[in-house]
Amino acid sequence: MKVHRDIQNLPPFRKAVVTIGTFDGVHLGHLRIIEQLTKEAQAIGGETVLVTFHPHPRKVLPGHQPVPLLNTLPEKIELLRAQGVNHLVVVPFTPEFSTQPAERYVEDFLVARFHPHTVIIGYDHRFGRDRNGDFTLLERYAAAHAFKLIEIPGQIIDEATISSTRIRNALLNGQPEEARRLLGHDYFFEGLVTEGNKLGRTIGYPTANLAVEDEKLVPGNGVYAVSCELLAASYKQGGEANDLQLTAHSSQLLHGMMNIGTRPTVDGTRRTIEVHLFDFNEDIYGRVLRVYLKKYLRGEQKFNGLEALKEQLAKDKIAAQEAL
Repeated sequence: MKVHRDIQNLPPFRKAVVTIGTFDGVHLGHLRIIEQLTKEAQAIGGETVLVTFHPHPRKVLPGHQPVPLLNTLPEKIELLRAQGVNHLVVVPFTPEFSTQPAERYVEDFLVARFHPHTVIIGYDHRFGRDRNGDFTLLERYAAAHAFKLIEIPGQIIDEATISSTRIRNALLNGQPEEARRLLGHDYFFEGLVTEGNKLGRTIGYPTANLAVEDEKLVPGNGVYAVSCELLAASYKQGGEANDLQLTAHSSQLLHGMMNIGTRPTVDGTRRTIEVHLFDFNEDIYGRVLRVYLKKYLRGEQKFNGLEALKEQLAKDKIAAQEAL
């Protein structure tokens, strides 16, 4: 998959079959749209072109409350690559872009930049200033510019929208199994390993403290069984399309348990994300740890001292190992 960020210099696509959306989570609802995109492209010997926006439009449009994202942009790229999309175009979503008239959006952006053979779009897709553009407007331009227009059935679009909300709610309410069912894969997030107060090591449970991007959805407070991968400390620019790629992956999954919360036993006030890796004793400060959510074990509790906490952590470890 080639990733393009410069919309002023897009390559000539071969019989481009285009769809447009945020695709946050790249969940099972989205995969049905991508399946239709791929089927249409294969039928005509064309290329699939998926257009998405960064940052998320809700961060830019006035009057819209930003939602925590299921994917950062690099994560979205990784998941879409796995689906065999030919081209991903990442459009900078700016106030200027959002306020262009709908007609100009179609003529100067969709037609002039992509020269589409086919456009696949949802029945409720809106675009342009004040969201005035819709499927009916696209129908007029399809006839004028000789591209095929396909409407994604309302059931699939509604399913994708509902899934995104349900996934977020499941993750915030300690239901990773429900999130996995809707995503088609384990929910994951990445964090830079930073120094904490090193209390965990004094009771036999050293933890990696994670700093996670602000826009990324962090699951609800509690203790979880997790699997993890060690990644590189940072991302690098690479590839002919200026793709974001991870510089290194660990060769094996590490297992552990994670606590998200304010650590009430030690009178903590700041929310932290701490991962204790089983049978692991390496210095990983400055590395990036990817955490795959497996099972919710219990809610956050305040214990009567560190000894009681230590006893509970021993029980949590057994429960996590059984879950994993």
